[in-house]
Amino acid sequence: MKARKLGEGGPEVPALGVGAMSFSDFYGPTTEENSHAVLRAAFEAGIRHIDTSNVYGMGRSEEAIGAFLREVPQAREQFVIATKAGIVPGPKRRFDNSPEHLVSELEGSLGRLGVEAVDLFYVHRRDQSIPIEEVAGTLGEIVRSGKAKAVGFSEIAPSSLRRAHAVFPVAAVQSEYSLSTRAPELGLVQTCAELGVALVAFAPVGRSLLTDHPLPLEVAQGLGFLKQNPRFMEPNYAANIAVTDRLRALAREMGEPTAALAIAWVLSRGEHVHAIPGTRSVAHFRELLRGAELELSDADLAAIEAALPVGWAHGDRYSEAQWVGPERYC
Repeated sequence: MKARKLGEGGPEVPALGVGAMSFSDFYGPTTEENSHAVLRAAFEAGIRHIDTSNVYGMGRSEEAIGAFLREVPQAREQFVIATKAGIVPGPKRRFDNSPEHLVSELEGSLGRLGVEAVDLFYVHRRDQSIPIEEVAGTLGEIVRSGKAKAVGFSEIAPSSLRRAHAVFPVAAVQSEYSLSTRAPELGLVQTCAELGVALVAFAPVGRSLLTDHPLPLEVAQGLGFLKQNPRFMEPNYAANIAVTDRLRALAREMGEPTAALAIAWVLSRGEHVHAIPGTRSVAHFRELLRGAELELSDADLAAIEAALPVGWAHGDRYSEAQWVGPERYC
């Protein structure tokens, strides 16, 4: 399996990690038992990068991971655990990157995870009222305190990354990146490569659109995030299913799961690119794992691009409300 560094001086991990948003009910009901089954399958397969956040299920995702680490102590020695803070829950979406908030939330995460330090601590969303240089300084102090080994940002612009990295080394930037969301190619992929920063791609299978079994419309409409997401609203949803059927047909011809093609494509974008898909299913996890093992030829990549050329998706990746927080840069 491909192994890549999480930042210039960071640990070397398999290029595929586990995104633990699915350990809450974000994409549908789940249980701690299901989450542990996925973690166990990941551990046995040699996957080491586990990504979570304080707001995934309001701590539920971190608690599930912490319980697994207590059950399987050797996993703590081998897992590279990332978490995030900076989003303030409430009826009105807001963000807090102050030292007091970030340190307090990280301490809560450490308690739920049952660890003394995380391997990677992200600012989940930028608080535009605080210069990013000050936030980078805060992250540096957190590393020096021993509570995090490295730091990163989620959903920031390349220009913001350069400003932060000039103050304190940024190990990773997390961004949505897939065959359905290719904006990172307009500067973020390149800037991360130049600075030696890992680009960690979340939603690499397009929130199920790039799989053999996309979420049915009626299921998506029962989920808080997806029912407001333009790509999962009609008429966009039907159009997106019709277009992605071309990728499913190609996957059948190649004898591979569609999700495996989507993961392999993301990982082909650069040696600094990682993918952290989420799942509630061990069977689906094995399809994702196949993507990390799959070597795509130039002909394979050309066929994938022909099936899903840049700009194929119907609808924006976020609604107006969901766009509050991520930095737009193109």
